[in-house]
Amino acid sequence: MTDAPAFDRAELVPAIIQDASSGQVLMLGYMNKEAYRRTIADREVWFWSRSRGRLWRKGETSGNVLRLRSLRIDCDGDTVLVQADPAGPTCHTNAVSCFFTPAYESNGPPPSPEVAAELFATIKQRLAERPEGSYIAKLAERGVERMAQKVGEEATEVVIAGVTGNRESLVSETADLWFHSLILLAESGLTPDDVWAELAKRRR
Repeated sequence: MTDAPAFDRAELVPAIIQDASSGQVLMLGYMNKEAYRRTIADREVWFWSRSRGRLWRKGETSGNVLRLRSLRIDCDGDTVLVQADPAGPTCHTNAVSCFFTPAYESNGPPPSPEVAAELFATIKQRLAERPEGSYIAKLAERGVERMAQKVGEEATEVVIAGVTGNRESLVSETADLWFHSLILLAESGLTPDDVWAELAKRRR
């Protein structure tokens, strides 16, 4: 197999699954050679279930498949990183990610990329499921025009905070602006990656 990872004695390799849009780590699974082959061939993620002793396609019963975007092998060749577009919650508990149980938290704020990834994943989930009582769901009911209007309103608040020199308000209003911008992106079928790609083109 060309560019295949180094499978262990059990003929398995660990596969880290990452949301291709948000960067959030979704789960860890194991692939054998056939699961690896099918993932590339079908463009949907397959695993080898160690507990059931069989191949399984993620989402084969729930419908929450993982659509392949890219697959990379690490420098030692013994782990693969799969970037995928999830069709729904990845965890069997219906959580977006399997990694939600805290084992250690520092006193400082979490890293910015993790916050952005978790926030965007939550926004997409709220837009898809429209749970009762959700602010995002209520905003979605009023349509994309209202979402865009909210972005404009928050941008005005950022301008006011900047002009008046209110640093605390500037941080708060900018957070509101980014939040509503992410909602508008998600509703429009776009991701933060699309914005980063545009900014990358502007680098000189």
